[in-house]
Amino acid sequence: MTEEQTNVEQQTKQILKRFGSGKKNLIPILQRVQGKLGYLPREAMLEIAEFLDIPAVDVYSVVTFYNQFRLNPPGKHSIRVCLGTACHMKGGYITLDAWKRRLDIDSGQATPDREFDLDTVACIGCCVMAPVTVVDDKPEGKVEPTRVDGILLAFEQERERKSKEGQWK
Repeated sequence: MTEEQTNVEQQTKQILKRFGSGKKNLIPILQRVQGKLGYLPREAMLEIAEFLDIPAVDVYSVVTFYNQFRLNPPGKHSIRVCLGTACHMKGGYITLDAWKRRLDIDSGQATPDREFDLDTVACIGCCVMAPVTVVDDKPEGKVEPTRVDGILLAFEQERERKSKEGQWK
């Protein structure tokens, strides 16, 4: 077992101490563990299943049913592409494809360096700005493929600036 896996198990066990072993606690436990770890790794789901005395597949079924749960570690910067009606009509899928190509990942994944993760949302509520992408909780309007390049360029410039200052981590 790796150090990371051991750490996940220990953190999960700490969280489980706050809950009773009833099945009704499954979703609150999953939410708390994901809040702590950023996602739900296999080791955590196995610990939860054992604690609640339910099959691991039942935990996995709940995790994959609700889109609030993540199976992959998040990136440092989160990219959420709106695919609601207005964004869909204004090219949301084109924007999503641009993000996929530029980051070389699919929706629901993070870049190998964990710098970015990409996902979709049903609606952000900024329909007048469609197509919208939320970058680190900040809505960006009228995001077309060239704007995707501009957003990524801004991140690169910020990384270079901080690198020169010795602050980029």
